[in-house]
Amino acid sequence: MRQITNVVFILFALLGFSTAGFAQYGSGQPTEVTPYENGPAPARDLLGVWTRVAPEGKFRSNSNWTPEPPKLTDWGQERFDTAKNSNAGGFALSETNDPVLTRCYPPGVPRIYFHPYPFEVVYSAKETILLYEYDHTIRRVYTDGRANPEDPIALWLGNSVGYWEDDTTFVITTVGIDERTWLDRAGYQHSDQLRVTEVYRRIDKLNLEIDVTMEDPIALAEPWVAETLYYQLAPSSWELSEISCSGDYLDFSSFESFLDE
Repeated sequence: MRQITNVVFILFALLGFSTAGFAQYGSGQPTEVTPYENGPAPARDLLGVWTRVAPEGKFRSNSNWTPEPPKLTDWGQERFDTAKNSNAGGFALSETNDPVLTRCYPPGVPRIYFHPYPFEVVYSAKETILLYEYDHTIRRVYTDGRANPEDPIALWLGNSVGYWEDDTTFVITTVGIDERTWLDRAGYQHSDQLRVTEVYRRIDKLNLEIDVTMEDPIALAEPWVAETLYYQLAPSSWELSEISCSGDYLDFSSFESFLDE
């Protein structure tokens, strides 16, 4: 079991996304296995399991949000200079101070989107619930008309509210994101003033686009607008599996012994 766990996380840390790799995940015994056919987007509906894809010719990075770095304040630059990231190839796993890799901290928002695993959207009467396959992460986006809290309690994935702008556009705003999280895998960091806006656009039945904007007057000299993320609806037979940031993941000697085999 130790080697299996290490294989998963070595691929995650060193290789980043793999479109083919998405098909390896899922569990359970679904009762519905009929493939989906494309068609018009359903009204105000994101229900299902979504997997990230990389359309040809579109930007996709394994470590940051845009081809060019964000514009930082002096405070933001000082914090970035302390980062020892391994995802972009700068430091070995034994040297990094990436909080996800070294402490199993939750990745936070928006970094959760860099994890190469699907997420599922379900609903309750007052919220849209995002279930991420990575580390059993649950995110609640309240849709009962409340506003973002003015003095939020810091949470790993922040305090999120959402609303439908029209029948195919769902907007999420998030504040109160724990400062121990990084904005990306390259090591750009943020203050307690970070505000993240996500715009989900349901293009048709099978395709979803997500735009992310990060605003932080303490860390960012101007808003950082990410390149568009692309997702496809997984087949109805797809069920989320278990990807856990376990104690084995922190045993660097296990990484090294595996790589030597």
